[in-house]
Amino acid sequence: MKTAIVTLASALALGACSTTPMSGAYSQDGLPDSIRVPAGHAVAWETVGSGDITYECRDKAGASGQTEWVFVGPKAVLKDRAGKVVGSYYGPPATWEASDGSRLTGTQLAVAPAGAGNLPYQVVKANPAMGQGALTGVTHIQRVALKGGVAPAAECSPATRGKRETVTYQADYIFWKAR
Repeated sequence: MKTAIVTLASALALGACSTTPMSGAYSQDGLPDSIRVPAGHAVAWETVGSGDITYECRDKAGASGQTEWVFVGPKAVLKDRAGKVVGSYYGPPATWEASDGSRLTGTQLAVAPAGAGNLPYQVVKANPAMGQGALTGVTHIQRVALKGGVAPAAECSPATRGKRETVTYQADYIFWKAR
């Protein structure tokens, strides 16, 4: 019995350290329909991204004399559910890169509100991955479980035009492949 427990504990510990993609644990229940991945796909990899998003105070398009915070780009670390760093997310263009060297970009398909103070939910159609690895064959990426990331509360006015601010955020990035 003791040997079985030690063996099980060892297997669980090795599994927690693995970079093998997780599958089947994630559910789209409760997500807005607009950001759900179509039927016929399965979760290939789950990551938690945390980092910064940069915004810049710029002239508001079509509104002379008005300014607004404009999204410039993200810089985040991707970790697996056990907290091990497994990649990064940066842009523009929005790029997800696994520690194994595979990386991909994507085209936004839809967003939906994710609560006050949070970036919106998002679903992205993945472009074919560059390199072989965890991201090979990924067709869609969802951004869910959001915390923060919206434009800064700092003043954005003609006097502060060009000023950059960073805000922190966290989000789960769920990577999907066709079955």
